[in-house]
Amino acid sequence: MRFWDRQQEARRSTRWLLLAFGLCVLAVVASVHLGLTLAWWLGTMAFGGWKYPVGFTTVNIGMTLLLVLGGCWIELDQLRHGGRKLAERVGAREARPGSSLAEQQLCNIVDEMCIAAHWPSPQVTVLARAEAINAFAAGWDAQDAIIAVTQGALDQLTREEMQGLVAHELSHLREGDTRLNMQLAGMVYGLELIHNFGQSMRERETLITQWFGAFIQAAGFMGWLCGLLLKAAVSRQREYLADARAVQWTRSKDGLGGVLRKVLTQREIARRQYGSWQADLRGHAGLDHRLVQHMLLAETPHASRLEDWLESHPTVPERVRRIYGRDMRPLPLPLNTVPQGR
Repeated sequence: MRFWDRQQEARRSTRWLLLAFGLCVLAVVASVHLGLTLAWWLGTMAFGGWKYPVGFTTVNIGMTLLLVLGGCWIELDQLRHGGRKLAERVGAREARPGSSLAEQQLCNIVDEMCIAAHWPSPQVTVLARAEAINAFAAGWDAQDAIIAVTQGALDQLTREEMQGLVAHELSHLREGDTRLNMQLAGMVYGLELIHNFGQSMRERETLITQWFGAFIQAAGFMGWLCGLLLKAAVSRQREYLADARAVQWTRSKDGLGGVLRKVLTQREIARRQYGSWQADLRGHAGLDHRLVQHMLLAETPHASRLEDWLESHPTVPERVRRIYGRDMRPLPLPLNTVPQGR
């Protein structure tokens, strides 16, 4: 893997996508104003005698920005409670180095990788009920950062693979991906509020209010949809960047590559047992919270079922292909920890 090239490519793509996101917000503001102007003109043509109100443009733009930024602030206020509180909400507990060798090794690896990444050590937590191999990092800043690892990862991964997993999550913290995703989620929520505001106006009795509502709702819906698309695209690029960072810091393709190949193995086992790996909901206990969906190492059965361009994660086979430069087979799991069905 040419990890330097991959990192530059991911950063460049992220910059273009963020620019597109900003233009999307501006386009929504302009569309709402133009839509209301058109609705006012149609009302004048139909009923006559309407004077163009003073400050019409200022009010339109101001109210639209108020909805977007206000919605963003509301969503961010919910997301900024902290990584540790988020870990508690999804059922993660603080790692206990003295309770098992696996948790002791995990804490040691986090400290080692933080030295390599020049980053303060975050709090280490464990999702003890989740049997699937997965992890996530969260926190608004370094002082509040956490890394959560599932019990399945502790049971199934070698030391080298755990280093790759931890390095991937540390990259998200060091690159500010958690904060970026929170900010984009807030903006998307603000765009959704415009759609909802237009929908509420359409439910009024007066015809002109219904016209205004229809234009606002249409502009809000298109902005919300474009926001979702761009947010998902940014998230996928940050996953590629974190993968490349993990290879750089561990100097091994088989670290993170082995993790992802074992994820494929677990899914194949679940597919044989349940008919589809998405049916194995119990193996992903605690990972179904909407606030952590975009933070996870690998997507879960609870993730979006929409088309690939709305997914927050690249497919696992594609990530393996990028790491190794070719397709690779799934790796076998330790024989004594293969699930035997429930």
